[in-house]
Parts: sequence; structure tokens; C-alpha cells
Amino acid sequence: MRSDIVPGGIFPDYELPDHTGEPRRLSDLQGRDPMILTLARGHFCPKEHQQHLALAAFHPKIAVAYTQIVTIATDDHHTIQEFRASVGAQWPFLSDPGRIVQRDLDIQEYTDPDNDPMIPHTLVLKPGLVVHTIYNGYWFWGRPSVDDLWLDLRAATREIRPDWDLAKPGLREAWEAGDRSLFHGYDRKVGPMS
Repeated sequence: MRSDIVPGGIFPDYELPDHTGEPRRLSDLQGRDPMILTLARGHFCPKEHQQHLALAAFHPKIAVAYTQIVTIATDDHHTIQEFRASVGAQWPFLSDPGRIVQRDLDIQEYTDPDNDPMIPHTLVLKPGLVVHTIYNGYWFWGRPSVDDLWLDLRAATREIRPDWDLAKPGLREAWEAGDRSLFHGYDRKVGPMS
């Protein structure tokens, strides 16, 4: 992994086509939320299927927790559609058959010249694509469990959400004064955002 991709560093804002063929930028997919990003070997790998099946089962919790998830794989358009469908994923899968991410991050899995995949990584990113945690999944046990991700997301969310603890001094007063800027999910003028 490139030396600047460390906790506190900024992950590159790649733009790649998603499973529908639409170009998508990571920062747009992330918005103001934490994000789980998987850099996957691809559809051919049974380890990827196991990790993504666990993420798909975890996804209902991710979705209600103002958290995003994205997978990038070196699969072509049709194969990435099959990969996404085969694990029941409901999040964007980005296709990188040109291996832009693999080369830019220096994560070629050189031990597999036939498939030429990326060394699989899972990252937890705070808003602004700020790296919180990095897992190297070359060996399956290096990949994060759902419990690991829960703890990472708890810590990251605690850092980025001023309204983490509603008993924090000043929050009630801000709310009662009509200042919603400290509360995630609210637009100051129109109320709750969907």
C-alpha cells in the first residue's frame, strides 16, 4: 500500500463506473458519512464471497447508521454485476478492469499473475475520505469481522458527530435555539433530511 495511505491520511477520490455503468466518485458516494471501502480481488475469489456475504448480512445495520459502503474490484462490467448479485449486495460495486487503483496504490497481488488482482484491503473512512482504519486481507483472517467494523465505526462516528452524546453541554441549548448545525441528518431550514 502506498506510504501515504495511513490512518489520518486522505484516500484518493477515484472515479470509476459502477455496476450499472454510471461513473461514480468515491466522495459523492460517501457524502458526509463514514464509509466502509473494500478493495476486492474479484468475483473469482471465494474469500471475497465470504467477506461480502457477511457485509450483505450486516448491511441493514450499516444503512440505518448513516454509513456508506462501496466495493472496488478489477472485474469487468458484467462480472462485477454477477459478483454483486451473487452476494446479495445492495451497495455500489465499482469496476476497475484497467487496474487504476491497483497501480496507483501499489497493491498488485503479484503472487497471482493469472488473475492480476489487487491485494484485498478493507478501509474505514471518515468523511472527506480520511482513513480511520486499514485491514490487509491477503490472508482471510486479516480481513475485518463485522464486530471489528462495528468497533471502528463506533470510534469514527464518535470522533465526527458533535451530537454523539446528547447530554454534552450546549447541545440542548443549540437545539432549542434552532441551531441544527451540530445534529447529523438535519438541514437548518427544512428539518430532517431523508
